[in-house]
Amino acid sequence: MKPYVICLMHSSLDGRTHPSRWRPKGAGTDWFEKIHDNLGGDAWVIGRVTGSEFAKGKPYPETSGERFPRENWFARRDAKTYGVVLDAHGKIGWGRSDIGGDPIVVVLTESVPDSHLAGLRGEGISYFFAGKSEIDLALTVEILNRELGVKRLLVEGGGVANGAFLRAGLIDEFNLILSPAIDGARGAPFVFDSTEADGDKRAPLTAMTLESTRDLGGGVLLLRYLIQNDAAGR
Repeated sequence: MKPYVICLMHSSLDGRTHPSRWRPKGAGTDWFEKIHDNLGGDAWVIGRVTGSEFAKGKPYPETSGERFPRENWFARRDAKTYGVVLDAHGKIGWGRSDIGGDPIVVVLTESVPDSHLAGLRGEGISYFFAGKSEIDLALTVEILNRELGVKRLLVEGGGVANGAFLRAGLIDEFNLILSPAIDGARGAPFVFDSTEADGDKRAPLTAMTLESTRDLGGGVLLLRYLIQNDAAGR
C-alpha cells in the first residue's frame, strides 16, 4: 500500500528555501518544526544533499573484505517516527544513527559498494534497496509501508527530492509555510526543482485544491493544498 504523502516546505515569497539568504532576516523561521510535529507523520524523507547537512561522519571506506547480499536490513522496526534519506549511490558517512531521536533509514540502489553497507551496519543504520542504479520512489514508499508500517509520510526536501516525488505522482497534499521575505538572488534552491536530466519532465497533477489558509502571525501563512494526480501519467 502507498502511504498518504504530504510535502511540507517553508519558503520566501519568491519560492526560495534557504532562510539565511532571506531579507528581512528571521521571518517566520521558527514555524517549520511546529507544523512538522502537528502533521503527525510516521516518517519523513529528505534527499542526499539535505541529508548530508545532518551527517557527522566521514564517507565510509571505499573497499571492504566483507560481502553483503543486496537485501533490506533494518536495525529497528519499533520507532514512532523514522528519518528517511535518499542516498542512491551511498555517498553519506553518518557518524550517527538518528536525527533528532528519529532512527535513520537510508534508501539505496544495488550499485552501492559492500564497504558502504558495512559502514551503515556498523553504525546501526537501517537501509533498503529501491532500484538497481536509480531509486524508484513508488517502490520506496511501498517498502516503507510494508516493512515499517508507515502510513503517513512527510516529504521535506530539498527541491530536487520534492520535484522527484511530484513528477512520480506520489504527493497527495502540499503544505507551504510562506514567509514575508524575499531572496531575490540567483543560485538559491526552490521548493520544487529537478536535475538537468529531468528538466523537461512534467508532473502528472491534474488539480490542486486550496483546502485551508492559516494565518500564523507576523505575516506568515500556512497554505494547505490537496493534490490530484493522473494515475495513468505516473
